[in-house]
Amino acid sequence: MTAEAEVPTHGTVLVVDDAPETLRWLCATLEAEAYRVLVARSGEEALDRLEYAVPDAILLDAVMPGLSGFETCRRIKANPAWSHVPVIFMTGLAETESIVQGFDSGGVDYVVKPVRAEEVLARLGAHVRNARVARMARDAVDVGGIGVLLIDTRGRIAWRSPHAEAWLRDRFAGADAIPPDDWVAEVLALGPGEASSWIAGDGTQMVARSLGAAGVDETMLLLQRREASSAAESRLESAALTPRETEVLSWVAKGKTNRDIAEILGMSPRTVNKHLEHVFEKLGVETRAAAAALASRALR
Repeated sequence: MTAEAEVPTHGTVLVVDDAPETLRWLCATLEAEAYRVLVARSGEEALDRLEYAVPDAILLDAVMPGLSGFETCRRIKANPAWSHVPVIFMTGLAETESIVQGFDSGGVDYVVKPVRAEEVLARLGAHVRNARVARMARDAVDVGGIGVLLIDTRGRIAWRSPHAEAWLRDRFAGADAIPPDDWVAEVLALGPGEASSWIAGDGTQMVARSLGAAGVDETMLLLQRREASSAAESRLESAALTPRETEVLSWVAKGKTNRDIAEILGMSPRTVNKHLEHVFEKLGVETRAAAAALASRALR
């Protein structure tokens, strides 16, 4: 006896609604279109379902007893493991205020009841395809060793790749890995190409580089881990030393005194000292030894 071949599906959809007749109709409609369907009758039950299985999309009633659809969506988007799942609201609330609330809580679309089969299938299919493309892009980015972070104008994380999530958790201890407001303000203030860095728990350097606007109200950041030598190179690059300052620093790294450097470069020891003051300030170090150590790692 041979095993029955598995029937391909368009994906898995979680339907959340407290009305039994709506659930029955939606389940029949989606299953007829080769979707695998999960069911929840409340916001609380939906969150429980997500602990065991993460669907490709969620059809969510906005008005339910207990936890509302809007609050349920906010909780879904606050969980990094679920935040990528597109949420489509279904509700009889057609007022602009309610529609805005749906999008503000994290929904990607809004269908007004009574729901029409053709409309919900078209919207659902588009969002499932887009989510899959985004997930493939996210995985491809992480394979390249780069994390991606999107922050909206309100300072909220709109999206983060797995690498970015892990590195933020290392930087800002805790399961949620939510950066504090001052760090968010710092990176949002960066111009395109500018970077902010920190030392990770394993001693390597993490760099967050701004790519500027990624949409109407989002800023994209690339996060990258650098080994010690790369970190030193990056630090020298961001310091923007002048050619003469770089020459002076390279001789310091070779153990030369100010008098030696003055003779080699044809300048006075006082001028050498002045260059070093600027170098220390730009590198954020206080001693000659620290500057020499940094230069040795970067220039070797």
